[in-house]
Amino acid sequence: MYRKQSGFTLVEIAIVLVIIGLLLGGVLKGQELIQSAKIKNVIADFNGTTIAYYGYRDRYKAIPGDDKGASARWTSANPAPANGDGLGTLGGAFDATSGESFDFWHHLRLAGFVGGSGSGGPENAYAGKLGVQDGADSFHVVAGDGFKGVIICASKIADKGAAAIDNQLDDGNPNTGIVRAIKEGTTALVIDKDLALTAGTVYEETGNITYTMCKSL
Repeated sequence: MYRKQSGFTLVEIAIVLVIIGLLLGGVLKGQELIQSAKIKNVIADFNGTTIAYYGYRDRYKAIPGDDKGASARWTSANPAPANGDGLGTLGGAFDATSGESFDFWHHLRLAGFVGGSGSGGPENAYAGKLGVQDGADSFHVVAGDGFKGVIICASKIADKGAAAIDNQLDDGNPNTGIVRAIKEGTTALVIDKDLALTAGTVYEETGNITYTMCKSL
């Protein structure tokens, strides 16, 4: 005997398609919100560090990390802070594991300007390094056209996020202004030598490129 096979009606298929569309839309919206939150977090790190840096300088008349009076000021701190040389510059790269740029954060924490404990910079929202270094001779486009003073850098910034951060804080050009960026590769970056790794005047948004970004404090 012939049996009639039951199947989905057009209405049922339409309902399923609507549900799938809503789920996909929710996933995409969620990803957009996560990306937006990361961008805001990096911008807050840049701006917050600037405020902390100038607050420390105003209070102690010294650069955090370079402060030669730190150990005498915080005698009961554990671990004890290391003194800088007091020369008015910040020694070491932004991702160093020792030295003045590394101790920069310890001095700020002991002074109460940033949270956390110990030395070394925190992780940024993209799971990269957040750190500071002296900007002398860094990110040159032509001789003498680089950063001056202390700069803050964040690594592993996704390409779309990097473009948004630069556009919100500066001119959107990775090679000019108070925010500059270097395309990351398979080798370690040297901030004052590797500007050539960033081609052109716009950020490449392929979805698989990361940048190290730096901003003048």
